[in-house]
Amino acid sequence: MMDNLTAIVKEGEYPSPEYIRALAVEFTDSEPAVLDTAGHDSMIQIPHGFRRVYPRSRNQSSYVQAMRDNEICFCVGPAGTGKTYLAIAQALQAVLSKKMRKLVLTRPVVEAGENLGFLPGDLSQKIDPYLKPLYDAMESLVPYDVIHRMEDTRSIEIAPLAYMRGRSLNDCMVILDEAQNTTKEQMKMFLTRIGTGARAVITGDTTQIDLPRKTESGLLHALEILKNIEGINITFLHTSDVARNPLIKKIIQAYDERE
Repeated sequence: MMDNLTAIVKEGEYPSPEYIRALAVEFTDSEPAVLDTAGHDSMIQIPHGFRRVYPRSRNQSSYVQAMRDNEICFCVGPAGTGKTYLAIAQALQAVLSKKMRKLVLTRPVVEAGENLGFLPGDLSQKIDPYLKPLYDAMESLVPYDVIHRMEDTRSIEIAPLAYMRGRSLNDCMVILDEAQNTTKEQMKMFLTRIGTGARAVITGDTTQIDLPRKTESGLLHALEILKNIEGINITFLHTSDVARNPLIKKIIQAYDERE
């Protein structure tokens, strides 16, 4: 643990209290010497970014490495485990360093247990509430003027999943967020959009499916039928990987115990 922290500080980075806390938890909850430099090796340096991004657990480090090594990567876990945050960090690094041509962010437009009714405004204004979490993640990683410049140069695109049909995405980093709310047909449609030189990351929380009853989640279906295909990685994150806020871990555990 101390070697990890020393290496980070020597490079001019001062780890956040949350990162130090995560290392301490990993160290005390694991066998001795299990945590070596994995988190440091999986560090994500985003050009023009606010800070370096460090995985805060061994599972998160494995997730980052999986995104680098596989054309298609699934990441499944509860809220607060960094599924979307790490995916967007890795994607921004790839696009801003010119390793990928474009970043495409998408998610199904499904309401979380509520019927919001008619939303005023044009199409962009209607879908903005569903896609805002993706912007939140980006704005925490790079200045807004970088995002605005990427939009102007069309090196970033955010769109609802329904707009993916018929497209072929080449040399892109593609992220499908909230994938637990896709249908089987939507998931197949999305996966078959991945073209030459592209990489896809699919994130979801199987405990928060908002689809109508009797509609099978496309994420659950895909995890079952694609688990043995070479080039596709599936990473599972758990309550112990929660990094958003220490209270989130306790909240998830309380719900799990009651259910």
